[in-house]
Amino acid sequence: MVPSVLIVDDEKHTRDGLRQALEEHYDVSLAANAEEAFNLMDAQPFDVIVTDLRMPGKSGLKVIDKALALPNRPAVLMMTAYGNIETAVEAMKRGAVDFLTKPVNIERLEVLLQRALKTKTLEVEVQQLHERLDEKFSFEGIIGTSAKLKEVIDRVKLVAPSRATILIEGESGTGKELIAQALHQASPRARGPFIAVHCASLSESLLESEIFGHERGAFTGASERRIGRFEAADGGSLFLDEIGEISASTQVKLLRFLETKSIERVGGSKPIELDVRLIAATNRDLEQMVRDGKFREDLFFRLNVVRIFLPPLRERPEDTPLLLAHYLKVFSEENKLPPLTLEPGALHTLQAYPWPGNVRELRNFCENAVVLHHGGRLSEYDLDAKYRGGVAPAPGATGAAAATPGNPLSVEQNERRLLREALIKARGNRTKAAEFMGISRRTLHRKLAQWPELDVTDK
Repeated sequence: MVPSVLIVDDEKHTRDGLRQALEEHYDVSLAANAEEAFNLMDAQPFDVIVTDLRMPGKSGLKVIDKALALPNRPAVLMMTAYGNIETAVEAMKRGAVDFLTKPVNIERLEVLLQRALKTKTLEVEVQQLHERLDEKFSFEGIIGTSAKLKEVIDRVKLVAPSRATILIEGESGTGKELIAQALHQASPRARGPFIAVHCASLSESLLESEIFGHERGAFTGASERRIGRFEAADGGSLFLDEIGEISASTQVKLLRFLETKSIERVGGSKPIELDVRLIAATNRDLEQMVRDGKFREDLFFRLNVVRIFLPPLRERPEDTPLLLAHYLKVFSEENKLPPLTLEPGALHTLQAYPWPGNVRELRNFCENAVVLHHGGRLSEYDLDAKYRGGVAPAPGATGAAAATPGNPLSVEQNERRLLREALIKARGNRTKAAEFMGISRRTLHRKLAQWPELDVTDK
């Protein structure tokens, strides 16, 4: 697509000369004053605007203001016969990307136009990236409608605008980093960096250098200065996952940052002041670790300014169907495969499964199912046996059907499990299922009438 350029100048010979010089490579429009330029800018978008500074009526500075207020902002170049440093500074303050004096050197103008176009392209790419990040890590990007998840989201919305340190607790795979990213995106630091460090994946010495950086010669192999994650996160947020795994010496340095808002690189002695919001996460009981002497009490209190607990997936089963639908769609599109649909029996079974690996396990299940089945419908018969073991008991089951500490699996529960396995093995054929169990078809019908939730046959 040919780049579009608007030339704004009250001198006709200048406008015509610039159009003649540029029209071979650009779509050039002309305006004799600021008002004409405003009308053209309202009527169509431009990639670059080249405007004179001094014109009858409104000056070129007003053209800059108008251009940069547009939804699709063009890059602006200022030109004038009255070139001086004060004028250049004012134009750049208003948002002009560069400045040139009259008479205009065409070769320099073309260089500045190419530079301006690159600047505009980068701005668009950055804006699109922020929009994608806002969409991905917005609250709408957190999948679920359960009351427990809504409570988490409400808490995130409440504390995100603050500067408070956040501690996120929850089992592995529950999405603690996603919540941390949502906190960052909803905060005034959203345009700053979000830096994540997974503390459990690094040794003690590597973790300290990774977080705080090091000076040249600080240890064997430190051939040059290294900027740590804290400095990289300046103006933004630092997320420390599995904070319970850090060593005692790292705990001391982390406590120092929380108290002074400054760090020292490994091997250094000069404090470096930073503006970083700390978000920590753990799947361990830090309070118990404090009691056991494995985690500093003063650091725990500093981290625990605001506490967010992320419930495991088994405690919010109503979110499971939404998560399954989301990830099946994501992986089908990612692998360019037809959509995979869950049949009611499969959905019921997966919703009853406790998902010990939480959302991470569910996500992996969806990717595996999409890749192996290549579209179509996924029935309960296609599920591995481990998923079928989590079928919920009949509503209102009591008495002999109820498990007790001394009798975790009752006779009735065993019968229900065997009946379900027989139906699955027979792929829904009731006659074969009755044969597998050694009972009559009439008895099987009676059992299914008693436990209708087990009936996933085609009748």
